[in-house]
Amino acid sequence: MGRRPILAAVGWLATTVAATLIGLGAIRLVGEGILTGTPGGVRDQREVERALAAPAPSTRTATPGATPTATAPSPTPSAGHPGGGGRQVFTTSGGTAVAECGPVGVRLVSWSPAPGYQVKDSDRGPDDHVEVRFVGPEGEHELRLRCVGGRPVAVPHD
Repeated sequence: MGRRPILAAVGWLATTVAATLIGLGAIRLVGEGILTGTPGGVRDQREVERALAAPAPSTRTATPGATPTATAPSPTPSAGHPGGGGRQVFTTSGGTAVAECGPVGVRLVSWSPAPGYQVKDSDRGPDDHVEVRFVGPEGEHELRLRCVGGRPVAVPHD
């Protein structure tokens, strides 16, 4: 066997190893962004356990078409939101959203469209106002929220 085929094989092997290492490095760098960029957020084990342990929500009307459902405040403020208000669930015909108040305003924690609907637009915050719009067979349903007294509330649309 000549020298050329051996050099070609070694070159191909070195290129393959280098490409694999670069790909793994890129996946490692981007992987964190993929997880944190998921619409609705990614919940850690403590948040899931706290949500499952919360008592059954009670319903009270805030604005036409939107029903906020109170949840028990977290025993400790959520990470990144010290001194924040409790989480609140809001339901429309188009879908459901969970919001919480923090030191810089209201923030959408998660949202989920109802069957047959999809999310048209969302502004997760934190900000003075946040919103999520669901669109589906019965039209568009917008849920606009802000903080009042440290608690998220639904506000009328402009």
